[in-house]
Amino acid sequence: MQHLLIYEDTPRLRESLQLLLDDGVHFTIDGAYEQCKDVLSHLDGSEVSLIIMDIDMPGITGIEGVKMVKAHYPDVKVIMFTVFDDNDRIFEAICNGADGYLLKNTPPAKIVHALESVLEGDRPMSPFVAQKVFDHFKKPAETVKHNYNLSKRELEILELLVKGNSYKMIAAQTFIAVDTVKRHLQNVYHKLHVNCGTEAVAKAIQHKIVLQAD
Repeated sequence: MQHLLIYEDTPRLRESLQLLLDDGVHFTIDGAYEQCKDVLSHLDGSEVSLIIMDIDMPGITGIEGVKMVKAHYPDVKVIMFTVFDDNDRIFEAICNGADGYLLKNTPPAKIVHALESVLEGDRPMSPFVAQKVFDHFKKPAETVKHNYNLSKRELEILELLVKGNSYKMIAAQTFIAVDTVKRHLQNVYHKLHVNCGTEAVAKAIQHKIVLQAD
């Protein structure tokens, strides 16, 4: 049985999610709150494996909330549950570590399926959101190859990132520390004028900065 937390500032919707998910068999709700400013204390010592989080909440936003969670509890899955379907919020949430992105008009059965699938490693998204992400990544590639003044090491690390390697895997393959990998990637993000790994991978493929993974 999976332990969940819910962060949703609309009382009726918060209660509906509790009634839907707290079945005592597949899921149990450890807490449901109207804001996420105390999310780290709620996770401390808990068995929580999954969080459902709104974006627009009083205090701090859900995007700030997911960033806090992933910084301290990277294995906890976070699904954004929101009315916002604009590109900026979608990619900001993903860049800050969101494992899924559902719109609030998602049918109850599909919400349950999304929670089950995210725990198996999938990245559930509402169809409209998934289409936006797909459209973002299928933009025509430029024919001219750019390197954006990346060093040999930065290009090597970026190529490994494009191929789907984690920070730890990159560190092992390049024989450097994880913190050193992170510093190189921060330099890469700065030179590419992007904010996160997702955007860096997209730009690296579109601009043919490195070879795309097979």
